[in-house]
Amino acid sequence: MAATSFSHRNLPRLLLQAREAVMAHNRPRLRQHGLSDQQWRVLRVLGEHGTVETGRVAREAFILGPSLTGVLARMERDGLVRRERDPADQRRTVVEATARGRRLVGQLSQAVQAHYQWMEQQLGKDKLAQLYRLLDELIELEQPEVTHRDALRPDGVARKQEICA
Repeated sequence: MAATSFSHRNLPRLLLQAREAVMAHNRPRLRQHGLSDQQWRVLRVLGEHGTVETGRVAREAFILGPSLTGVLARMERDGLVRRERDPADQRRTVVEATARGRRLVGQLSQAVQAHYQWMEQQLGKDKLAQLYRLLDELIELEQPEVTHRDALRPDGVARKQEICA
């Protein structure tokens, strides 16, 4: 049987490869602080929004609900987050970063931001802005109900706290 010929490169694989290339710079810093990629994504969401309902954390950190339960349990055990029932709706659980979690967000965000500045120097501001715009267009095309355009400043550059790395 002959191999199928594709006229396009494997986009999902390229996107994963790009993510891994970016994370290769940030992951060692996360590990120094005992954080997994998922824990960092949770802290970034909490650092951006403060106290957040767990469903929103799952959506914004791209973690499935059952996995998030385990991630939050470990983070709570390690003193990074605090969970409680939503005072406005006892059926929901909200989560917030502890002082220790917020300190980690501050420390690691500086390192992440330095990496993005390095990428901007290497690629150029226009190319990096174009990359963000193209990714936003692809997301909008494939998932019109999910928009990430509000993560961009008017000049097309992603806001520091909104970049999920």
